[in-house]
Amino acid sequence: MQNSLNRLAGTRILAVLRAPSADVALRAADALVAGGVTGLEITYSTPDAPAVIRELCARYGDTVYLGAGTVTTADEARRAADAGAAFLVSPGTRPKLTAAMKATGLLVMTGALTPSEIMAAAEYGTDVVKIFPASLGGPAFLRSLRGPFPAVPFMPTGGVTPGNIGAWFDAGAIAVGAGSDLVSAADLAAGRYDNIQRLAAQFVSAGTRLDPAEVRA
Repeated sequence: MQNSLNRLAGTRILAVLRAPSADVALRAADALVAGGVTGLEITYSTPDAPAVIRELCARYGDTVYLGAGTVTTADEARRAADAGAAFLVSPGTRPKLTAAMKATGLLVMTGALTPSEIMAAAEYGTDVVKIFPASLGGPAFLRSLRGPFPAVPFMPTGGVTPGNIGAWFDAGAIAVGAGSDLVSAADLAAGRYDNIQRLAAQFVSAGTRLDPAEVRA
C-alpha cells in the first residue's frame, strides 16, 4: 500500500469529476489531462461511471491515476475495481463499506471531519482520510489535526483553489481533491473544455511551487 500512497503523493491533485453524462466526463477528463492534472476521480454521480473509468484506462493507461468517487455501496466498489480503478473514495466513513472497499485491494479514502470521525476511519483501516468539506476549517484546521494525528495521511477536498493549494500542502496534505473550483457544473454544461484545461494548468502550477520533499513536513 505504500506504493499507492507514494503514487497519490506524487500525483498531488485529484480532479473530482461530476459530469451530467459519460461523454461529457470523457471530454472533461481529456481537458484535465491536457492541462496537466493526471489524477482523476470519477464520481458515481456521473452516469455510467464504471464505463467512463474503463474507457479512460484504455486511453491513458498508467499515465493517469484514476479512481472512483462518491462510493456508497459495496457493489459500487466492486464495479469500479473491475473497471480498472486504482483507488476508491467515499464521502463518509462506514465500517461495512470501508471493509468492502478494502476488500478490493485498492487504495481507500474515506471522508471525515471531526477528530472522532478521523479516529473511526483509522480504526476501520482507511488508507487516507478525506477531510470534507475542507472549506469549513481551511488549512489551519488541517494543521491543527496533524498534531494529534501525525501519522494519518490527509486529503482535503472542497474549497481547494489555485490561491490556497500551496497552503494546504504546507499544512500537511498528502494530496488535494479539487471539485467545482476546477471542474464547474457551468463549464461542463456549456462545454467550456478550454476553460477546464486552463484551470487545470493553473492548479498544477500553483500546486508544484513547493518541493515534494516539503509535503507533510
